[in-house]
Amino acid sequence: MEGDGGEVTLGGEAIPKVDKFKYLGSIIEKRGDIDDDIDHCIRVGWQKWINKSRVLCDKKIPIRLKGQVYCMVVRLAL
Repeated sequence: MEGDGGEVTLGGEAIPKVDKFKYLGSIIEKRGDIDDDIDHCIRVGWQKWINKSRVLCDKKIPIRLKGQVYCMVVRLAL
């Protein structure tokens, strides 16, 4: 609900205005830029790769399993 002065209230409390926020995993910016969202996706992808590199680089683990881990964890994060 919109109150006086263009502020948004919910349950009687004013919701603060922000320049960017996260919604459904994406960073939404007031100006419409996507730079922060792209940077975030790249960071998350590298974090997933680093966390799973033990599995992905282990010579004892079958290549098919490595491919499944990569598709389900790393690629999904990107």
